Amino acid sequence: MSEEAAAHPTAGAPPAGSGMRPHHLLKRSSLFLVPLLAVYLFAVFIPLPQILLLRWRPPATTAFIRARQAKFRKEGKKDTIDRRPVPLSAVSPAMIAAVLAAEDARFFSHHGIDWQAVREAREWNRKIEGKKGRWKRGASTLTQQLAKNLWLSPERSWLRKGREAACALALEALLPKERILEHYLSAIELGERVFGVEAAARTTFGVPASRLDPAQAAWLAAMIPSPTYYLRHPSRHEARAELIARRVGGQEAPEPPPDEDEEAGAPR
Repeated sequence: MSEEAAAHPTAGAPPAGSGMRPHHLLKRSSLFLVPLLAVYLFAVFIPLPQILLLRWRPPATTAFIRARQAKFRKEGKKDTIDRRPVPLSAVSPAMIAAVLAAEDARFFSHHGIDWQAVREAREWNRKIEGKKGRWKRGASTLTQQLAKNLWLSPERSWLRKGREAACALALEALLPKERILEHYLSAIELGERVFGVEAAARTTFGVPASRLDPAQAAWLAAMIPSPTYYLRHPSRHEARAELIARRVGGQEAPEPPPDEDEEAGAPR
């Protein structure tokens, strides 16, 4: 060792404190991670840009429609579907009343999640647990169904349900109730390759959605949420249509319809 090095043992070494301390590393990392997390949360987990666009125009397609088309292609079939979005003013009051009676009677009073329905469903499902021939009841609001149909997969998982709830709350915060209902009525599956009330009214009854009468409206609303199931079980479909008609008329429904039968593959 030279005399100069001995006299200055720290010569050539980095000055004390020049190394990156752990809290500095954490602070610098957060400058990148926080924006990335925000982008994921508000553009992917909750698709805010797409939700905002719904204020002015209907979606070109939906995740549920794309899944159906993929299934058709996998089976070697054509992937054509019939969907004709229309404004809420072009849907008969009878159809609106039937859908609300069938799917979400408290639509105009909740904020995306119907906590009363959640409690009722939990109590019902606990009561029928282990009993054959009884159908589980769900608590998805019309807004939650729309969120799932537009952006999510049909898988049953807590992550998907979490995204569904978050998207529903965002929809309710950013869109008027009437706009949510309008998009729902133009996106819901109502038959083989048929989506939305306008396409369903014209293909089934030969009339526009604005001219659907109460009986026709109840018949179509009874297809929700699983038209493929009800097409295979016409007696159950008719029974559900009658139950919906009674609900619209203010009559008490003795028991929930089989719209939550897991066998049905209901798209909740």
